Amino acid sequence: MGMRLIYVHGFNSSERSAKATLIGKLLASTQIDYQVPRLHYDPRIAMMQLEALLTPTTRLIGSSLGGFYATYLSQQYNLPAVVINPAVNPAALLADFLGPQYNPYQDCHYELGAEHVAALAQLYLPTLPYPQQLLLLQQIGDEVLPYLQAVQYYQTTPQRIEFAGDHSFQGLERHLETIVNFLKIT
Repeated sequence: MGMRLIYVHGFNSSERSAKATLIGKLLASTQIDYQVPRLHYDPRIAMMQLEALLTPTTRLIGSSLGGFYATYLSQQYNLPAVVINPAVNPAALLADFLGPQYNPYQDCHYELGAEHVAALAQLYLPTLPYPQQLLLLQQIGDEVLPYLQAVQYYQTTPQRIEFAGDHSFQGLERHLETIVNFLKIT
């Protein structure tokens, strides 16, 4: 079985995110099985979608909430993952967003409920059993998630911290070689 790379998109995003598209273009001429699933808003279903795609040769890239999911999967299955401006504890963050939601990238209306936040809380790992399997890419200008929380949570992992930037992680293309080398997908 060949190598599989799964890009895990964030909250209210989709498989068409700019980062997913950029990485897909990079891999277009390779034999890597690149998967970017459209994730369900319910974390329990999203995790089942992702776990169904895992193989022994899977690598992960996740951004924002996708970084949280990628961290969980990396540590549960001892898989390499790059996390980009990741959510560290989304249950705490999303508790303030309960109620009607709209994902414009999936043209989907849904209700964010307490059961979804509780499911996220169950995925939170207080410690990272395989920190060497994670690479943190973080921009301190992230206006959505507290960057310092990520820097501290991933303190035992390799990190690339940039001043300025934003939640979309400006200039990701400058880090493609670092991502490829860390995930060993060449």
